[in-house]
Amino acid sequence: MITHIHSATVIVSDQDKALEFYTGTLGWEIEIDQPMGDGRFITVKPKDGQASLALGTSAMFGGASVPTMGISLIADDVQKTYEELSAKGVKFTMKPEPMPWGDIGAHFEDPDGNSFYLNGPAPS
Repeated sequence: MITHIHSATVIVSDQDKALEFYTGTLGWEIEIDQPMGDGRFITVKPKDGQASLALGTSAMFGGASVPTMGISLIADDVQKTYEELSAKGVKFTMKPEPMPWGDIGAHFEDPDGNSFYLNGPAPS
C-alpha cells in the first residue's frame, strides 16, 4: 500500500543555485545530498514536511529541456508567505486571490522558471 509521496523531480540548470533558492530563500532543508553520476542526488523539503523535491539537472534526465512544473504547496497564511517571499525577490506570476473553492491561491517561480501554486485557507 502506498502511504505517501517521497519526492517529485524539478529540473534545474544549476544544482548549487537551486539549493540556494530552496534553502536560502524559501527556508527549506536539505534531506539528501549525495554524489550521483556527474551530478548529485539532492532532495529538499519544507521544515517538518513529508514529501521532497529532487533537484536534478537536465543531463541527469537524458538532456531533457527544463520544463515548467506545476507543483502545489500548502501555506498556513498565503498572504503573509507571499509578502515574505516577495521581499526576498521571489517572482510571483499571480498574487494571492480567492479561489472558487474558498481558499486563497498564488503562483510563483523558481530561478529556472518552474511554477509552484501556493494554496491555503482564506482568512476568517
